[in-house]
Amino acid sequence: MPVHRLRPVPLLLTALVALAGTLLAAAPSPAADTPARGSAYMGIGVLAHDGQNGTPRDTRAAQTEGVDVSGHQGNVAWSTLWSSGVKWAYVKATEGTYYTNPYFAQQYNGSYNVGMIRGAYHFATPDTTGGATQADYFVDHGGGWSKDGRTLPGALDIEWNPYGDSCYGKTQSGMVTWIRDFLNRYKARTGRDAVIYTATSWWTDCTGNYAGFATANPLWIARYASTVGTLPAGWQYYTMWQYTSSGPTVGDHDKFNGALDRVQALANG
Repeated sequence: MPVHRLRPVPLLLTALVALAGTLLAAAPSPAADTPARGSAYMGIGVLAHDGQNGTPRDTRAAQTEGVDVSGHQGNVAWSTLWSSGVKWAYVKATEGTYYTNPYFAQQYNGSYNVGMIRGAYHFATPDTTGGATQADYFVDHGGGWSKDGRTLPGALDIEWNPYGDSCYGKTQSGMVTWIRDFLNRYKARTGRDAVIYTATSWWTDCTGNYAGFATANPLWIARYASTVGTLPAGWQYYTMWQYTSSGPTVGDHDKFNGALDRVQALANG
């Protein structure tokens, strides 16, 4: 009988499988740099999109120092911040309808107890649930308001999506509708117009630089530079400015555009 040579197919397949496994192991995972849901905070995309930290120039007569914190800061040394001149604070309460800040009580009550005027903020995820639904979740989990002279209206943190598409997969008109739904429900629940925290570049890209909220909603602008730069359409001035993510004691420091009595006026409505 003729002798047939064995073709080395099994060995070749084995080698190819091994090579493919090596290449896959070496390749970076598409989601490797995506943070876990709930870990977002004010300004998470500002450095990447709008530049580095800067020292603000004193261009106005009075500015009042503030901070904003989230679960990233854990238990905050509020007495240290108070002694350094910080007089107001915002604390992350919620994100989407799936996350509440586990340090909220220490941060929200702790800032109040040292004498600060404080408020809560919500990190918006317009791709997960509707604006009104998220406003309800926010109010139900710490984002309400009381006229005690020490509580600021809630703030909507609407900025770059840390988990995917920058504009959360929404059209510009769709984003405006989502924001309007949130703001309307928040006012219906609390009687106050919420503060809008954003960056001009994001607002321009994702809302088409919509100007319709400027008459009612105070602007909290994010820009890490020596000046605030161009504001979003409609707003003639900012109420608050997040100017750095590397300040003392906690990273995110802010300026209120006015003396302490103006912070109190916003709290009183």
